[in-house]
Parts: sequence; C-alpha cells; structure tokens
Amino acid sequence: MKFEQTPADTLTKFNDYDHLRSFLAILRNRYFYYGLLALFAGIAINDASQAYLHYYVGQGNALPALPDMILDRLPVFNVSLIYDIFVIIPVILLFVYIVHDRDYNRLPFMLLMVGAFYIVRGIFIVVTPIGNPPMFIGSDSLFHGFANYELGVYPSGHVGNLFMLLLLVNNRLYKWLLGICLMVVIVALLFAHSHYSIDIFSGLIFSYAINAFGEKHFLEFDLGRS
Repeated sequence: MKFEQTPADTLTKFNDYDHLRSFLAILRNRYFYYGLLALFAGIAINDASQAYLHYYVGQGNALPALPDMILDRLPVFNVSLIYDIFVIIPVILLFVYIVHDRDYNRLPFMLLMVGAFYIVRGIFIVVTPIGNPPMFIGSDSLFHGFANYELGVYPSGHVGNLFMLLLLVNNRLYKWLLGICLMVVIVALLFAHSHYSIDIFSGLIFSYAINAFGEKHFLEFDLGRS
C-alpha cells in the first residue's frame, strides 16, 4: 500500500530542513568559532584559577572569611543539590529556546558572552581570593567530585552564568522560566551558605555589565542584527 504525503508532512520536512540549513549556516561563520573559543577559554581560565586556589590553600595558606549581614542571620541547610540542578535546567532551556525560536544567529554572541563572564570571573577569584563563608559545609550533590573547585567565591558563577542566559534570550516565556530558576538558585545558595551575599549581587552586576558591553562593542557576533 502506498501512502500519499500530506501537506502537513511536507511542511514538517520543510521546517526540519529549514532548521538544519540555519544551523549549518552558523557553523560556516567564523564568529561562531570565535565565540566557542571564548567559551573554552573562559572555562579553562576559571578552572585553572580555582585549581590554583586549591593548591594555595593546600600549602597551608588561609583565605579570609568575611562577616555577612544576611548570611549571619540565616540558618544553614544542605541544599546544594537544588542549586546544582537549577543551574543545569537553564542550559537545557537555552537549547530548547534556540531550536524553538530558531535563534541560531545569536549563538556566536551567546557563546562569547558566557565565555567573557567566565574569563572575568576566573581573574577576579584570584585577584580577590576570598574564602568560603564560615558555615559552608561543602557540596554534597551532583558536583561533589569537584571538591577542588569549591574555592573562589567572588563573583558567583552560578548566579552570573544563569543571569547571563536570562539576558541573552528574547522570548518572554523563557525569560520567566530562567528568572524562576535564578530565584531558586539565589535562595538555595544563601541557605547553603555557599556564597556571600556580595558574591550573588556581584554575579548579577558582572553579567549585566558584560552583556551591555557586548551589545555595544561586539554586535558583529549577533548575526541576526549585525
């Protein structure tokens, strides 16, 4: 029996091909690879900085612990699993958003901005080597194996990265979903005493400033608007 192709089937195939063509066009653009390079550089610098701090502390040196008007009044709860999960969900949401809204042209800019945030964070956590809050008991969650990377708190990578993703999407629904994730992460970080309140506020400010700078000076990476 031979089945005829319906108009709906044809439209679905057309949409699939359209998605593929749009994505392949990005892969042929040099700005995509510049953005990818920035992302890899940011991750490498951030990890190297935290590994250095781990080595520094391992040599018997101490990083200063600071008083915090907010943390000093909050009880400690082991909710590290919550903030780790809610920092992964936004990454998935971002990929869904890109495919759903076909926002492939913005990929190079997204990669550049996230990479730039981690480059800046990697520098600051060494230049301003603050110790973990006094009552922080360590992560007991998805990333427990990365104990070497629990040093370096200013600014917060969880908050800064998530807020950057929120700034980068252009869809109101996804902004709301990312905003909910951001609020959950902030509350969980505070109750786990994983970050000082200044780390959290600085994560927001750093991401906003980096994104604003990128919107002004690196518009060529946003292929939909350049």
